[in-house]
Amino acid sequence: MASFPTLKTGAPAQYPLVRVSGWKTYVARFVDGSEQRYRDVEQPLKRWVISLELLDDREANELAEFVEAVRGGQSSFSFVDPVDGTVYPDCSLESDEVEFGWDGQDAVRVRLTIRQNKS
Repeated sequence: MASFPTLKTGAPAQYPLVRVSGWKTYVARFVDGSEQRYRDVEQPLKRWVISLELLDDREANELAEFVEAVRGGQSSFSFVDPVDGTVYPDCSLESDEVEFGWDGQDAVRVRLTIRQNKS
């Protein structure tokens, strides 16, 4: 299984970092207008919004190759939570598309969202 690449500093992300925990809740609506809600998982699932800036060519290429290898959001990979160091073995990209941008002097910026999958 693939692992999310780290930066040349060894860190998986830069700050500011957004990490959110949430429950996946399903809503069943009935003909009479009433609803029933239930959780699909026992523990909340995590989601990380990763914004990387000032990446060099090697880091940007490594990240682009990773996105291609996991086919966007279609394959899972392991991800180390930058906040507490916990390894989440079943994560995927939230979107098949990842934003790559260039800031002048060969500096690349990337924005992507990683989600923990229900295991």
